[in-house]
Amino acid sequence: MPNPTEVFTEINTRLEANPAKTAGLNAKYAFDLSGDEGGEYHIVLGDGKGEAGRGAPENPNITISMKDTDFVDLATGKLDGTAAFMSGKLKIKGDMGLAMKLQGVLRD
Repeated sequence: MPNPTEVFTEINTRLEANPAKTAGLNAKYAFDLSGDEGGEYHIVLGDGKGEAGRGAPENPNITISMKDTDFVDLATGKLDGTAAFMSGKLKIKGDMGLAMKLQGVLRD
């Protein structure tokens, strides 16, 4: 199973390879992950491109908090975002609409 750093590296690679996926999106996502592999991560989308990696973005539009293992499950399709939110595994602070759009960015 990949760790969060590997997942964000993969997301970054996909965003660079297919920037069209981010068309019309302009947002800064902050991820606050707890657990052994946790930490602060980001996905920043804007101007037709995207970037993902370690560290918190400045002035995020949305902050997503969850356990590191739940994030990996979410990013790899083993955990549904809505189910995670409803069960309290996923907490959102900020623009809920952006959370819904993130699904399309995380998946191939």
